[in-house]
Amino acid sequence: MSGKRKFFRIVTVFGAAFAISGLLLLGAAKARTYLELEDEVRRLEEKQNRLVKENEKLINDINLLKSSSRIKQIAEEELGMRMAESDEIVRVQMRKSDK
Repeated sequence: MSGKRKFFRIVTVFGAAFAISGLLLLGAAKARTYLELEDEVRRLEEKQNRLVKENEKLINDINLLKSSSRIKQIAEEELGMRMAESDEIVRVQMRKSDK
């Protein structure tokens, strides 16, 4: 075997070894990136679930606060108001302006 052929085979073997090593490193880096993204997606999904539950709780709180029975209770107990009798109700009719 000539010196050039031997040198070419050695270079080819080393080149293949470096290429395989490089591809393995690249695959490992891709796998790590994938795992990091998977963790981030999981954290975001957990956050979304917490926010949805918090939003549902807030909606329930709003509905409770604006309920007519609660408003009536506050009006009577805290503000001293009562329901008007029919003879206490005055109806006002507004006319359209001639402008």
